[in-house]
Amino acid sequence: MDIRSWFAASVAMLFILVGAGAGGASETEFLIEKSMSDTLDIWRAGRYEQLFEQLATRGTTSRETFVKKMRGSTTRPACCWQKMENFRVVDENGLEATIYAKIGLEGTAGSASSATREFRLTYQEGVWKMQLPDVLRIAGTAKKKGSGKKQHSKKSHGSNL
Repeated sequence: MDIRSWFAASVAMLFILVGAGAGGASETEFLIEKSMSDTLDIWRAGRYEQLFEQLATRGTTSRETFVKKMRGSTTRPACCWQKMENFRVVDENGLEATIYAKIGLEGTAGSASSATREFRLTYQEGVWKMQLPDVLRIAGTAKKKGSGKKQHSKKSHGSNL
């Protein structure tokens, strides 16, 4: 094999490898998007026990507490094309991914009919999982940080007067 043939073969192999790498990245993005879409479908269907299993970062929240909070919320993901728009992977390292998306919502108490922001997903048990706090926040069931403390301090000040 002469030098020109070797060089041509090397360049061709480089293009093949670069193309395979790009395909791997788009496959990962597809899997992340599909996992998030499937999670939103489970939520929309009201299968909260199954939804709990699909989420990461559960902390001290029990399945029963989560299900009770979700049943108390009227907010759920919209259907079809409104469910998830403008999806893009911002960062992904194999175990965690940050994505940006607009989640369409139905049954919201306020005027917001969507949640557009970054979400962090974690790769666990062979699946990309949304974070439990994100779902509770979108559903409108998450407590605002410090709200319990402020109410408590007001009560204690009132009782001292």
